[in-house]
Amino acid sequence: MKRYLVAASGMSPQVITETLYALHMEGRMVDGIRIITTKEGKREINANLLNQEDGHYYRFCRDYGINPDTIDFQPKHIIAVKGEHGMELDDISTDEENEAFLRACMETAFELTGLTDTAVFFSIAGGRKTMGACLSVAAQCYGRPQDRIYHVLVSPEFESSRDFYYPPPESRVIELKDSKTREPFFKDTRYARITLVPMPFISVRRSLSHEMLKGPESPQALMLSLVRDPLPVLIVNLKEQKLIWKGKELDLRASWIALYAFFAMTKKEASCDKKNCHSCEECYKTYLEIDSESARIADYYSLTGLGRDKDEMSNSGIKQINAENLRVYRTKINKALEHSFGAHEIANLEISAHGKKPNTGYGILLDRERIRVVM
Repeated sequence: MKRYLVAASGMSPQVITETLYALHMEGRMVDGIRIITTKEGKREINANLLNQEDGHYYRFCRDYGINPDTIDFQPKHIIAVKGEHGMELDDISTDEENEAFLRACMETAFELTGLTDTAVFFSIAGGRKTMGACLSVAAQCYGRPQDRIYHVLVSPEFESSRDFYYPPPESRVIELKDSKTREPFFKDTRYARITLVPMPFISVRRSLSHEMLKGPESPQALMLSLVRDPLPVLIVNLKEQKLIWKGKELDLRASWIALYAFFAMTKKEASCDKKNCHSCEECYKTYLEIDSESARIADYYSLTGLGRDKDEMSNSGIKQINAENLRVYRTKINKALEHSFGAHEIANLEISAHGKKPNTGYGILLDRERIRVVM
């Protein structure tokens, strides 16, 4: 039976060699390795572990008489999680980034547990706590009786050292730092203790239907919706002239909320059969298309608490959209969104642009199912 190690890793790739050391000491050395990480984590692993001259993974193999050719572990097996737009993520710090990381864990767990005559060891010791939690959830969804979830405990003084990757066969003295004072001190690696802790888990795999096991499913489809908060919904309230997102409220001018409501409704009414439209730009409109619907924007303006009747409105403002005032409105609205909700939320909420002039399209990226317009 072949054994595979699947590990979450952040900016400390030491956890990978520490896990391999603990497995080797228990006679459970693996035949393949897959690492789920970020863009920066991938860089750290390639630089510090997989450099064939002095990488610590190859040092570990040499030190313990392991032929690295017998282990299926190459740079292509380092999975840097990608966001909605296909870019590798620098960090896992938002709801959407955590969702992407969880999806990568689910896909990897599904793939490896689908192989016959294998056992998969899931190491949840690395990266942010949410990263380990995501990998643990994936293991509990797809894990089989022979699979295991492991945590790795390292002696505290060695755990925080950037120079400690595993206890070498011939011990040596390395510099460490006091956890409280950060003062340096020296200690022999023979005092380092690495403990492999098996974590009990209940697999739901046997409860999944045959259809559910045909391909990797979203976490929501595998009962995760029972234990996770629903994704936030953007509320566009025309009458009260405000946007509500994740419990925060942003008051907007009547003309601003009218234009924003137009883009929100354009998104919601798009004739598209895609289940996830977060990265879809088919519902974007050029300024000429927007101008042709000025009457509709004026109707939204009239619905606001301070909006005038559209017959009384000036032809130089929101009633008549052109390239210049669209640019001004868009800039001011997006600045207000960023100031109120934060730069990390702007990609979801802003009026974004796509394409080159004169065919630049404008719209909102957020999924239409997560937008509610109150008139």
